[in-house]
Amino acid sequence: MRVVIVGGSGNISVSIVELLLSQGHEVTCYNRGLKGPVPAGARLITGDRKNRAEFEAVMQREQFDAAIDMICFNRDDAESDLRAFRGVQHFVQCSSVMSFGKPDIWMPVTEDHPLEPDTPYGVGKAEADHTFLTAFYTERFPATIIKPSTTHGPIRGLVRQASRDTQWIDRVRKGKPLVVCGNGRQAIQLLHVKDAAPGFVGVLGKSRCIGQTYNLVDKGFVTWDVFHHTAMEVIGQEVDLVGVPLEDMVALGVPNMGTCKEVYSYNNYFSSEKLMRDVPEFRPKMTLRQAMEDIIPVMDAEGRIDNSDDVQWEDQLIAAQRRIRAITLS
Repeated sequence: MRVVIVGGSGNISVSIVELLLSQGHEVTCYNRGLKGPVPAGARLITGDRKNRAEFEAVMQREQFDAAIDMICFNRDDAESDLRAFRGVQHFVQCSSVMSFGKPDIWMPVTEDHPLEPDTPYGVGKAEADHTFLTAFYTERFPATIIKPSTTHGPIRGLVRQASRDTQWIDRVRKGKPLVVCGNGRQAIQLLHVKDAAPGFVGVLGKSRCIGQTYNLVDKGFVTWDVFHHTAMEVIGQEVDLVGVPLEDMVALGVPNMGTCKEVYSYNNYFSSEKLMRDVPEFRPKMTLRQAMEDIIPVMDAEGRIDNSDDVQWEDQLIAAQRRIRAITLS
């Protein structure tokens, strides 16, 4: 099968490309060429999908059998895809569970949960998904929607709850306590990119998957305190977790905490039953500990773990929280 990946050098994309190549498919990546080379064996077409006319003309000229768009973020991108991939046999949209907003009507959240996106990213993904599904129902455009939750791997590295940084790993190594949001017991589902790839590749060529939406998550969940304690076990150093209320973190301006505020401060628990039913190839194997043992050495080798001694906010916040807890009311 001739498959094009729009955005083929990102966090999940590389694993998708590698899996497709291992199965003997002819793979082309279409991207700006800014994130480094695509996997060996894949063909690269350099271009910017925001240059609509050029992108659509190239895709129509190539007439790929299947397309996976990893960087479709809004209705305009989706409408461009409909023009670019007219005649394709199968189209897969990488959406996001953020299109649900903060779902709490039932858990685990199934694909038919009402959509109430409350961030620009989530709104854009929901509008793109709606565009593709409308095209399926009105024109039989062969779309499948895949909604990953949090994925991690060598390219993205390890996330944390409180802030989007890497110095937290250095903090653990140096025995410094870590901030968690609230009590750190919010549910989170994490998936290694090598386990995510079969979800995307596995839907290709399956007629039962066309017109369908799937959550891309593992079974079950962990909590953020379990995540951090697992990291401590891998690193070989135990430190304290210091809980700080979300409202205080926001008021004090904790840097790079947008994802914490928008996602990680509440429970994220989505159902994978539908995808596992329709795509038997999707069977995540990597444990959280194994994922960390895979990712941390890569981050070390590439010098991507920042020096925590250069970061002040976490020590300041922990000291302030401990002072408050030491107060005795009379």
